[in-house]
This record gives sequence, C-alpha cells and structure tokens, in this order.
Amino acid sequence: MKRFILAGLTLGLLFLVACGAVAEMVDGNVYERVHRRLVSMEGFSAQATVTYVSNNNTHVYETTQHALATGQYRIEVTSPENVAGNTTIFDGATISQFNPNVGGTVSQTNEEAPERLEILLTSFVRNFITSNEVTVTASTMDESLTTVLETTIPGEHPYISTARLWMCNDRLNPLRMVIFDQSGAERIIVVYNTFEHNPQLPDDLFQVGSDTSPDEEDE
Repeated sequence: MKRFILAGLTLGLLFLVACGAVAEMVDGNVYERVHRRLVSMEGFSAQATVTYVSNNNTHVYETTQHALATGQYRIEVTSPENVAGNTTIFDGATISQFNPNVGGTVSQTNEEAPERLEILLTSFVRNFITSNEVTVTASTMDESLTTVLETTIPGEHPYISTARLWMCNDRLNPLRMVIFDQSGAERIIVVYNTFEHNPQLPDDLFQVGSDTSPDEEDE
C-alpha cells in the first residue's frame, strides 16, 4: 500500500509559514512525532462516535471505520438500532451501500458525499498535507496533552469548510476531529473510542459481501 508522502523539510517550512505566531507554542519534537505518525499512515481501523449537527437537529451514530491511504474505505453504522448494519464501501472505483433493513439491498454510485468522506482520518491527512492553509497549536483534552492541527477542506460546501484534529502527544492517536462550516460552527464531530494505526486489513474488506471485520485495538 502506498503511504502519504511529503518531504519533512517542505512541511516544516509550511508549518512555520502557516503557523507564524503560534509556532512557538508547539514543541517541535512533539510536532515532528505527530507529523511522522500521520504521514506514515497506510491505513487505520477505528470505532468512532460521529455527531452530525444541523440547524434544527443533532444525530449521533456509532460507527466502525476502516480506511486505506490509497482511498478505499468501509464505514459501518452500529447504532442507533434503526440504522445499525448500514454499510458503505468504496473499493477504489465504486461506492456501494448496503442496507440490511430493506432486504439487504445494495446500491452503487460514483458520486462521493463529503459529509461521509470527511469523517475519515485519511481524508484529514490528505487535506492537511496538500493545503496551503494549516495551523498547529497545543492544547489539553481530558487531561491529555494534545497537538491540534487544522486545515481547510477543498470545495465550496457551505457546511464543510475546515477540519480540526486533536492528536494525543503520548499515544500519538487521534482523540477528536471537528468539521466546521463556513461561519465557524461545528457541523460534524468525530470522537475516537478505539484506534489502530496501520492494521493488517483483509484484502476483501473493501468488497461488497465481505463479512470480515478485523479487531480494533487502541494502541
């Protein structure tokens, strides 16, 4: 599998230019470890709580996510009960959606929905290493020291404009990701309950009809 590739020097210069005044707030050694962890990611497995916030409602879903840096992904909704089992798979060419509540119907499309694609950590990393508008700061979350990375999201979607990721400085795992709309309001919140960096994923995991589900581990 191909890795996200970015020359360390290039990103280092980008970091200094983009972050400017906040660069001194971030421990350079910690940032280097976080950066190396992200760009070395060939894939991940996670159990994550995903919250979608609209103008009138909030919907919360428990999900199991598997994705590769090359683009393939599998997202299964495990809760609430009325949508449990809904699975979306991208094999690198076609997006397939499986709905067990309507007789196991599989629908296919080539059109990606940004509100689904952007909840994946692989999407954040891809945006972060290609954007000219990134910031890096230090913060604390649940008593853990974190490095907070923020990047713009390509496109003109009114509700999906920027993304912010909190990385644990100790375990080097993501804790939380928030996607903001153009006005700065939170629209999608992803909380990582478990996370595995570069797991061994079965070849058929991104194929329709695969019931294979590797165990997630919180490293």
